[in-house]
Amino acid sequence: MPYQHKVNKNQIPTCNIMGVDIAAINMEWLIDFTIKNIKDLSGDYICVSNVHTTVMAHENEEYCSIQNGGIMAVPDGGPLSSVGRKRGYVNMSRTTGPDYLSKILSISKDKGYRHYFFGSSEDTLNKLCDNVKQNYPGVIVAGVYSPPFRPLTKEENIKIIEEINNVKPDFIWVGLGAPKQEMWMAEHQGQIHGLMVGVGAAFDYVAGNIKRAPNWMQEHNLEWAYRLLQDPRRLFMRYFVTNTKFIINAILFGR
Repeated sequence: MPYQHKVNKNQIPTCNIMGVDIAAINMEWLIDFTIKNIKDLSGDYICVSNVHTTVMAHENEEYCSIQNGGIMAVPDGGPLSSVGRKRGYVNMSRTTGPDYLSKILSISKDKGYRHYFFGSSEDTLNKLCDNVKQNYPGVIVAGVYSPPFRPLTKEENIKIIEEINNVKPDFIWVGLGAPKQEMWMAEHQGQIHGLMVGVGAAFDYVAGNIKRAPNWMQEHNLEWAYRLLQDPRRLFMRYFVTNTKFIINAILFGR
C-alpha cells in the first residue's frame, strides 16, 4: 500500500523534468515549509536531486518512483532550476543539500531540533560532530551511525530503526550517496520517526574533508566542475555521460 503523506503534496509546486517531479521552489520557501510542517513530515523523506539522479531516474522506473515517492525532490543541481525557470517557474532556484543542512542547523538551537546522521565513515562522522559542536553551539546531535558497506541483516536493520526512533530526532540526515540513500529512505518510509533527507556529500563538506566551490562557481551552475577538478578519475565519465544525456533530453527535447 502506498505511503500516505501527512502533508498535502499538492501545496508543493513541481516541474516535471525527465519524469521526475522536481520541486519548483527556493531555499526560503523550503525552510519555511520545513518549520511549519516538521512534525507532520516525520516518517517521510526529501530527495536532493541533481542532473545525475534525474538521468538515473529517467532510465530506471523503480528509481524514478523513489524520487517521486517522498514528500518532494528538491533541485540541488543548478541546471534543474535553470530548466524550471525557462518553463515558467520564475521563483525556482537551486536548493543544495549542504546549504539546507547548514540553514537548518543554524536555527536548530532556537527550535530545539534534534539531529541524527546516518552514513559515511566513523572518522567523517567524528569530524562532522566536532564541527557541528564548534560552528553551531547548542545544537543537539542525538546520534550517528556508520553502516557497513554490505547490506544490513534483518536483525541489524531492526536494531538501527529502534535506535533512531529511541533518540527521537526531528531530522535524519542520510549520507550514503545516490542511489543508495534514496533507496534506503524509501525502504524506511513510515518506519523512521523524523524527516529523512538524503544529502550525499554534505557530510564530507561539514566534516571538512572536501571544500565547496567558490560562490561565483555555485552561482553560475559550475559546482560540478569544481568537484570534477577535485576527483576527476571518479567523476569524469559520470559527468560526461549524464550531462550529455540531460542536455539532449531536458534542454533540446524538453522532457
